[in-house]
Amino acid sequence: MIVSLHVATGAAVGALAGSRARALLLAPVVHALGDVMPHGDFQSRRFESVSGVAAVLLLAARRGPLDAATLGGALAAAPDLEHILPLHRPGGRPFFPSHRFRRLHHAGGIPARTQLVLAAALLAVLVRHAEKV
Repeated sequence: MIVSLHVATGAAVGALAGSRARALLLAPVVHALGDVMPHGDFQSRRFESVSGVAAVLLLAARRGPLDAATLGGALAAAPDLEHILPLHRPGGRPFFPSHRFRRLHHAGGIPARTQLVLAAALLAVLVRHAEKV
């Protein structure tokens, strides 16, 4: 799943969770479910990074940095940081389970551009229905 859709789905679950603690507990599950769903990815890591950071910043600006939706979105995207940061990996394997076990990460399915449209739509709803910070 593309990073901005990880942010959007994590934010949606965070908004519905009712608390920051539940949002933080559910966010990694949301990420794993997104990885298991067959999907396409953008080839540009720069685009993925910039769009994901922009999505989190938009949520933080509109809902507040400590809002459950903002925290859920940020934490749901966080496992993908291991794709861009030079982290020490014991045995060279990724940390996050859906990244570590190739059979859990499925290609095909929903194209990356469709995911981007879905992310934008979800983020628009979450931003529109936010209480002003």
